[in-house]
Parts: sequence; structure tokens; C-alpha cells
Amino acid sequence: MSSNYRNFRNSVPWLIFFLEAVFIILFCFLYSDDGVSGSNISYPAFQDVSHMVIFGLGFFLAFLKRYKFSSTGFNLLLIVLGVQWSVLMEGLLFFLFQNEKEDDLKSITKATVSMTTVVISSAAVLGKANPIQLIVMTIVEIAAFHLSRWINKMYLKIGDSVGMMHVHLFGAYFGLAVSPFFSEPSPNSEKNASTPESDLLSMLGTLFLWVFWPSFNSVLAVEEEKNTIIYNTYFALAVSAVTAFALSVLTTKDGKLRMKHIHSATLAGGVTVGYAAHSIWYPSIAMILGLLASVITVLGSHHLQRCLNSVLKIHDASGIHFTFGLPGVLGAIAHVILFVVKNWTDLRSQRYLIMIEIGTFCLTISVALISGFITVSPFGCWILNGGTQITDLAKIRFFYLSL
Repeated sequence: MSSNYRNFRNSVPWLIFFLEAVFIILFCFLYSDDGVSGSNISYPAFQDVSHMVIFGLGFFLAFLKRYKFSSTGFNLLLIVLGVQWSVLMEGLLFFLFQNEKEDDLKSITKATVSMTTVVISSAAVLGKANPIQLIVMTIVEIAAFHLSRWINKMYLKIGDSVGMMHVHLFGAYFGLAVSPFFSEPSPNSEKNASTPESDLLSMLGTLFLWVFWPSFNSVLAVEEEKNTIIYNTYFALAVSAVTAFALSVLTTKDGKLRMKHIHSATLAGGVTVGYAAHSIWYPSIAMILGLLASVITVLGSHHLQRCLNSVLKIHDASGIHFTFGLPGVLGAIAHVILFVVKNWTDLRSQRYLIMIEIGTFCLTISVALISGFITVSPFGCWILNGGTQITDLAKIRFFYLSL
């Protein structure tokens, strides 16, 4: 393999400059006219989402002492590149299919929300992937996520605000799909170690995420549903936080709190309720979902993590499967159940819509897994290896480990 791929100076800057040149040219063609005015999204709401994605998720991933600077720095790099690419994907869909054009503030807000998928999936390979690999993951993942949203919107008739809440599911399972192709540090390796300072930074990120999560869940909703979504999200987060503290004490041998539990399970309620917050009638339902999500996160990290490592050879560096993946699945299932309960008296005529709701999140997970495998396929290696084809699976894995 060429040494250029191991040389940060000879590869990363030129890749970034190349992408920026492509983005500028595409913006000239796709966004040459005046933007649409009259946004239903306020600038403070957009700020909340930006703070959550940049500060919250950036510090949230700073728990490894060797990567606390790279987690926040690379997080910003991926976000600023990915937001441009996501806005261009929206413009490309408008150009190809003549979709309704959105105002500028809503477009950039949706792009920022979309970047949650990239940050979540990059957390699965935290400390194992270099900037080139992360940038390639960003380009492929954003394109695949927009494809998934477009299918859901055009063929399954799923509202855009609901479809955007699939970011947690998509990011988690895309990250799990690419994770096996990267090396797993030994259990006692310094790469897996944390310090009180790194744990404090990670907890600071958790607090940012907890505070801004209601804005994240409601930012793209219609005006009539915003207050309901904020209300339900807050109670789900509150109960998941309380449950996280209780379960952390109950599941540790010495009966002490574990920051790993707190900083993951505290947020699980917000992930779960994001799918169904607009269809929840009583806060008690949101509270039950928050409790179940926290239980799944804490117990799943105890029992299922060993299965992922030993059986499937998946090393989830940040526990995204239990923080975002499984709570997202719970939220999608809860959304279907609430839809069934609401239409119980007319269930026979609603069977088609029920299957649509189930197919929506199944499609999201499928596209995430398939696109993740494509990223680490021989074609993905061909891109990163300068046009030299790699076909053997063992060589593909060696290629990614040696980058």
C-alpha cells in the first residue's frame, strides 16, 4: 500500500480541498437563484440543534484519553463538510424530481440534523479510523441516508419530520456495519483507557445533549405539535436519567455509580420518544418509554456487548448500539403500537398503513447496513487505494486496519 495513505499531510488536506472545490461548483449550479423566504424554524431553534450536534456529541465522545482532542476536532470537520454535502443532496433531489423547495434556514437545519447519523456511526470506530476513512464514511452515509429518506417520503408517504428522526437508527447500524473491518484494541490497551478529565468532558457532552434534546426532536415538527413533542421528550429524558442512576447502582458489584451507564442511559429516553413524541397522548406514556429505554441501555451493555464482540466480531467502541440503536428500535416499535391502539376500532382497514409503519424503520435499518457494507467493500477499498482493486475479504480487512 502506498505510504501516502499513512501520511496525513500528503492526503487529508488535498482530499478536503478537492471536496470543497466540488461543493462550490455544485452550489453554483444548484443554488444560483434566491432562496425561499418565510421559514417556520426560528434561528434560536437552529442554534439549539447546532449546539447539540457540535458541542454535545463532540464532548460526548471525548471519554477516551488518547482521543478526546481528535473526537471533538474531527467531529467539527465531519459536520462542516457533511452539512454542505447534505444541503447539496437536498438540492439535487429538488433538481431531479422537482420536489418542493425549502427555505434556506430549514435546509441547513435538516442538514445539521442529518449529520447526527455520521457522528453516531463514527463513534463506533472511535480511535480506529483515520480522517480519510471518516470523510469517506461521511460522503457515503449522507448520500445513503438521503436515499432512505427519499424512499420513505415518495413511496411510503412518511412525513419528513418523522423520517428525519431515523437518524439514530441509521447512524447506529451504519456504524455497526463498518466496525468489523477495523482493528479492535486489546482490553487492557491504553486506547481503551479513560481518565477523570476525559470522563468529565464526556459528562459535559451528556448534559449538553440532555438540555437540547427536546429542541432536536421538535425542530422540524409542524407548529401545532412542537409543544407536545417538547413536553413528552422532557419527561422521557427525566425518567431515563432517574432510571440510569438507579440501575447503575444495582448492576455494579461494588454498588457504586458508573459514568458509562449515566452518560449513555440518560439519553436513551430522548432517542426512543423521538419517533413517537407527536403521537403520544399522555406524558405517562413518554415516561414509560423513557424507563424502558434506560433499562435496555444499561442491561444491553452488560449482556449483549459480549455477544457482539465474541460472536459477530463487532467492536462497538462507544456503545452506540445501546445508546442509539436499541432505543431507536424501541421507539419505532412504540410508534407502531400507538398507531394500532389509536385505530383499534378500524383496524381491518388500517392494516396496510400498519405494514407501512413497520416497513419504514425496517427499510432504514436495511439501507444503513447495506450502505455500511458497501463502504468497506472492494469498491470502497478501490477508492481509498487509488484505483487498485482489492477483492479478497481478508485483504480488505487488512487494508482498513493498515490505513
